[in-house]
Amino acid sequence: MINRKRNPQTSPPVSPHLPVKRAKVKNLKGTVLRIWSYMATDRLLFWLVLLFVIFSALLSLLGPYFIGLAVDVMTGAVSQFSFIQILLILAAVFILQSVTLALQNYWMIDIAQHTVYLMRKELFEHVLKLPILFFQKSQSGDLMSRLTNDIENISRTLNTAVIQLTTSVLTLVGTLVVMFWLSPLLTWMTLLIVPLMFFGMRWITKRTGKYFKEQQRELGEMNGFLEETLSGHTMVKLFHQEHRVINQFQNHNEKLREAGYWAQVYSGFIPKLMNTLNNFSFAIIVGIGGWVVLSTNATVISIGVIVTFTTYARQFTRPLNDLANQFNTILSAVAGAERVFVILDEQQEEGNDNKKRIEKLNGDVVFKQVSFAYNNEEKVLDKISFHAEPGQTVALVGPTGAGKTTVISLITRFYKEQTGNILVDGHDINHLSNESLRENLGIVLQDAYLFDTTVRENIRYGKLDATDEDVENAAKMANAHFFIEQLPDKYDTLLEGNGHGISQGQRQLISIARAMLRNPSILILDEATSSIDTITELKITEALNRLMEGKTSFIIAHRLNTIEEADLILVLKEGKIIERGTHHSLLQQKGFYANLVKTQTVKEA
Repeated sequence: MINRKRNPQTSPPVSPHLPVKRAKVKNLKGTVLRIWSYMATDRLLFWLVLLFVIFSALLSLLGPYFIGLAVDVMTGAVSQFSFIQILLILAAVFILQSVTLALQNYWMIDIAQHTVYLMRKELFEHVLKLPILFFQKSQSGDLMSRLTNDIENISRTLNTAVIQLTTSVLTLVGTLVVMFWLSPLLTWMTLLIVPLMFFGMRWITKRTGKYFKEQQRELGEMNGFLEETLSGHTMVKLFHQEHRVINQFQNHNEKLREAGYWAQVYSGFIPKLMNTLNNFSFAIIVGIGGWVVLSTNATVISIGVIVTFTTYARQFTRPLNDLANQFNTILSAVAGAERVFVILDEQQEEGNDNKKRIEKLNGDVVFKQVSFAYNNEEKVLDKISFHAEPGQTVALVGPTGAGKTTVISLITRFYKEQTGNILVDGHDINHLSNESLRENLGIVLQDAYLFDTTVRENIRYGKLDATDEDVENAAKMANAHFFIEQLPDKYDTLLEGNGHGISQGQRQLISIARAMLRNPSILILDEATSSIDTITELKITEALNRLMEGKTSFIIAHRLNTIEEADLILVLKEGKIIERGTHHSLLQQKGFYANLVKTQTVKEA
């Protein structure tokens, strides 16, 4: 392996557009040049590979020539070389050819793996910087397919296609030159099959290209369906939808099978066509060549030349075969590369250049006439204004679709307001770096997400430089320490499948401990006590009260009895704040909020 310093390069996003469903090769030249840009640090080695490819192609031309020469030496048509000399030359040629082939393949694999390493690295880093809206409109399975299948497709093509393509072209040209030098007559006879190859390949590749693209598209959609189904397997079982899901999978599977079947069937015609034309070419060479030898007593063409020609004829048709095969391979890889570049061309979140970085925020949050709409559709928020002072608790109440989650998403800068201003500690939120803002945020969602790692590392995710003692103290404050100590390996217990094996309440307590360790200035709570048993609810409520001390807290309230102590309750309906105040003041107004409380009290009773 050649050691050299890697210099990963990243390219900025070009133009924002959402990923398309169908992978089509729209710009072959542009895509190939873009892949070439990732090979910047490997170009010297790449040119060395090409040099060895040229050398091995020349050696492949010498082998058949000396084999024919050996035949002529044995028949007495040539006397300037001995048979032993020819054998030694052939041995040297084949040994050198083997060495050059091994080296060029070894180096090209290194180049290919480094290239896709850079592409995969840039793609993953870019995906993490994309806005939330992108993920909401993209199927995660299809995105996974681009990160894995499409990248791997590029890798396989680079490993083999570059060498084979160059070798095929050089062998084709070199063989043709030597054949004309040996016998123009037999060369022209051999070239009779070229039009048949051309039209046959054109007919085949026109159909294979379509089905290979379809195969990539169907593979991405199947991956998306599988990811969605496996993630929601509980709902599938709960609603007894196994039969329906199986039918849907069979539909996807059948589409993928059909696309793959026809792609392979049509591409499978290529070797059959080539074998037929090869046999036809051999018949022409042996028939016409033998007739010329017999009629001219081998004065025009020798037997050795005929032997050489039969080998060259195969070398002549094999590059054509390889070129046709590589065309399909390259077409599939370019289609995959374009799917990757579509993601890379997505607009990232606004950068942090020239933005303020504040280590610690006080948590003063102001909304001034803020409006927002998704994709320029009907407004989700319409001129929202409120002021959350440091340490206050603000509850967001309202029916589904009122805009509660959107308010939170604007505070976290998952979305950007379209009109109005959002101020944090007097700074326009758009003038603060994402790191400054989000390092001061803590979020506890209704459905806690845990990573496939230990309990300790799940809690430490809130503050990566925290000590083990800090982690355990946070767990104690979150009322999670007791149950963690009962786990098989305590804090080193490995959690898998989003905390499979522990209860929903325990997952929530770990999530609270994670936020507790972060100690944020601004806290966002999506009602964390829904569907929790009474004892666990008391533990979670106690932990949340500790967590909220001294922090500006925003609560999305589903159960109104959990926000009675909130300093400010905002009642949203159809994107507007229709009521605001404390629990008691809103009850006295006998408006929308009072009706909500009354309705919920009746239901709970």
